[in-house]
Amino acid sequence: MKQTATKKQRILLICGLLAIFTGVSILGFFGVRKICRMIRKQKLLKENIILEIPDLHIKAPVLEGTENEILAKAVGHFPETGAPGSGNYCVAGHSSPIYKEYFNNLKNAQNGMELHLYDMTRTCYTYIISDSFIVEPNEVWILDPTGDDRVTLVTCTDDGSQRLCITALLSKDSQSK
Repeated sequence: MKQTATKKQRILLICGLLAIFTGVSILGFFGVRKICRMIRKQKLLKENIILEIPDLHIKAPVLEGTENEILAKAVGHFPETGAPGSGNYCVAGHSSPIYKEYFNNLKNAQNGMELHLYDMTRTCYTYIISDSFIVEPNEVWILDPTGDDRVTLVTCTDDGSQRLCITALLSKDSQSK
């Protein structure tokens, strides 16, 4: 009888150790993955334009282009739209946990919130969010020049069928380093 109890104890000990090892391995995998993502993000933030909305905890590197490869690691500037501090500077980003979730909080944007755009020299352009609206995916007029200096942010709605657009107008006393 004592031998049976010892055998059961060994089996339970081995199962417990396997469970602990498996748990630590899974946590380690996700921890290392998160650390690698954070390191890549910091590198992108040092080397690119930065878009920041402090009230929404959004701070994203802006890469040139809106291809899936770009949007999988950052937000993308629509080619041939404005520049920081000038024209209609249009940016797209995913709001999905599958990709970088830079724009997940964008649906909470409110008029009056500040948006900061840092160019490559780290000059800060401050914009004030002025509008939020939904368009169909084929409505590309939002990328057209508007006659003022603004940022237009574009992301998918929760169900992905439409696009949420946020516009922010350049503040009068915008530039600072």
